[in-house]
Amino acid sequence: MVEFVSVSKKYPSGTEALRGIDLSIKDGEFVFVVGKSGAGKSTLIKLLLREEQPTSGNIIVNGYDLSRIKRREIPAYRRSIGIVFQDFRLIPNMNAYDNVAFALRVTGASTSEIRRKTPYMLSLVGLSSKAKAMPEELSGGEQQRVALARALINNPSIVIADEPTGNIDPKLSYEIVELLSEINKLGITVIMVTHEHELVSHFNHRVIEIDDGKAVANGEAEFSGEIWR
Repeated sequence: MVEFVSVSKKYPSGTEALRGIDLSIKDGEFVFVVGKSGAGKSTLIKLLLREEQPTSGNIIVNGYDLSRIKRREIPAYRRSIGIVFQDFRLIPNMNAYDNVAFALRVTGASTSEIRRKTPYMLSLVGLSSKAKAMPEELSGGEQQRVALARALINNPSIVIADEPTGNIDPKLSYEIVELLSEINKLGITVIMVTHEHELVSHFNHRVIEIDDGKAVANGEAEFSGEIWR
C-alpha cells in the first residue's frame, strides 16, 4: 500500500512542488502517473524513494512512515522497491549479467543465490542470450530490459518506472509496458511515470494526473490529455 495524506513539498527556493496531495495505491495495482513538465511528478518519485521529505503530510509505503523513518531503516526500505530510470543507468564496464547481479552483490547475497537468480531474471525479460553483452552492444530496449531485471532481482513489492520508455524507439515502448504489465500480474505494484498519451490510452490501467502540484485526476483511464507536455 502506498498512501499520501495531505502531502505538500516546498523547496528552499520557494517552489511549491506538491500541494495537499491525497492518494492511495493498493497492493498489486498498476498506475500511470502523468502530467506536464514541472507539474510535480519528479518530486512525487523523490518522496517515494525517500530522497526528499515532505514539508507537511504523511507518506506510508510498505508499512514505513516516510516522514518518521530512521536513517538506518532507509536502505531496507529502498530494497523493498525496484526503480527503473529513463536513462537506464547501467554500469558501462559490466555485461548484462553482472549489471543485474550487482544489485544482489551489494546486499551481501551468496554466490549460489546470485548464480540462481540472475539467469532467471534475464530470462524473465527475454535476454538469456544477451547475458555476456556489454551495454553498448545492446539496443535501447534491451538496455531497459536489463535495468528492469536489475530492479526485480531483490524481489521488490513495488516497481517505480520513471519515464522508462523515454529513451527507446516508440515501437519498443509498448513492449516495455507489456512487460511491466506481466510483472504486475505477479502481484507486484507498478507505478509508471510517463508523458506518452498513446501508451496510457492503449493500456487499461489507472491514471493519476498531477497538475501544478495537485492530483487533478485519479481514476481508471481518466486524464485530460491536454496538459501533459
